[in-house]
Order: sequence, then C-alpha cells, then structure tokens
Amino acid sequence: MRTTVRLDEALLLRAKRHAADTRRTLTQLIADGLLGLIEREQGAQSPRRVKLPVFKGDGVHEGVDVNSSISVLEQMERGIATRS
Repeated sequence: MRTTVRLDEALLLRAKRHAADTRRTLTQLIADGLLGLIEREQGAQSPRRVKLPVFKGDGVHEGVDVNSSISVLEQMERGIATRS
C-alpha cells in the first residue's frame, strides 16, 4: 500500500543512510521500526530476538573440530569434550 509520510529532511537522510548501510530499503526500515515500536509499547518482545546462553571456560577442548558435527559428537561420546 502506498502512503505519504512527512519527515524532517535530516531524519530522512539519516534513515536512507541507515537503510543502505543495513542493506534494506527505506520501506523495510520504516516497517521494522514501526513494528518494533508497537511491540515495545504493547509489552511484547520481538520474535527476532533470541537470548543465547553464555558459557565460561578456556574455549574448545583440544582435538575438537567445531566445524565438523561428526567430530564433535565423537568427542562427546568419548567424554573428552565434556571434561572440565
């Protein structure tokens, strides 16, 4: 649907720049912004936000190739990857 929106010229320039920087159209940027504002004001969390668990430690154990799921599974079965 087409509609007319009046924006301050400086805001429009910032919005166009941000849309280009994030590889979106101005229409997509406006729609994302409005949806986010409506969800926040209604108390709903955006479905795009995911809370990821954070783990502490020294990183990946020796011998574990994180680019190979088979390697990770093999190490887990042997108990090497789960040792602290």
